[in-house]
Amino acid sequence: MILKWETTVFPLTKNKKRCAYVYLPVGYDESENRYPVMYMFDGQNLFDDADATFGKSWGLQDYLDYTETPLIVAAVECNTAGNGRLSEYSPVNFTMDGEKITGRGKKYMEWLVGEFKPYIDENFRTLPQRATTAVGGSSMGGLMALYAVSSYNACFSKAAALSPSLWVCGGTPEFAAKTKYRKNTVIYADCGSREFSNHSSQREIFADTCSVLLKKGVNLTSRVVPGGTHCEASWEKQIPFFMNALGFLPKN
Repeated sequence: MILKWETTVFPLTKNKKRCAYVYLPVGYDESENRYPVMYMFDGQNLFDDADATFGKSWGLQDYLDYTETPLIVAAVECNTAGNGRLSEYSPVNFTMDGEKITGRGKKYMEWLVGEFKPYIDENFRTLPQRATTAVGGSSMGGLMALYAVSSYNACFSKAAALSPSLWVCGGTPEFAAKTKYRKNTVIYADCGSREFSNHSSQREIFADTCSVLLKKGVNLTSRVVPGGTHCEASWEKQIPFFMNALGFLPKN
């Protein structure tokens, strides 16, 4: 079951409305059970092709319903104004096509942890503890998932970073290199084999970042997806891999 409502990310876009989404697992209404939560980026691309930016979603609801995975997913539509998405989903400043992008990822995460997560915990039967709280996304959202589990490691114990846009950091992200990860931090990170040519040194940056995470004691699942590309159709195929890696196992 998907619930939708309008919300604002006030610190970034004031009163401009955008859609929030919550997936509730099979049997939610028939029980009093509490569930772990995965917070995700680009909410418009997760569930319904009709909402998806390019007309193709991850089909995440279909997977979760079919497997009866006991998990709540909470997400918000990205900022669609100009380069708003790039700015909100980056923890660093960077330049793209000669244009300087101001990274506002820290402000976004402060809103997510300080306002959105408390709202979800108050209004749904969640397990709000760190051990049962995850974060995930793809592309710039994948970069944000890594940033979230690193810089907000006291809140998130798990992250799925699909095709993370590490290129904006120019190398291994400083936030990963500096973080002292708590025990039992679990990260899934992947990159499609056909993505490495999209940006200079992408393969080396991905490998170096994974090496840093391993050396810091993170329980890391790292994959190069054979034939994988930078699109929702490819990320949809990775759902079983990252769900299992993070311990969100099917009931069926």
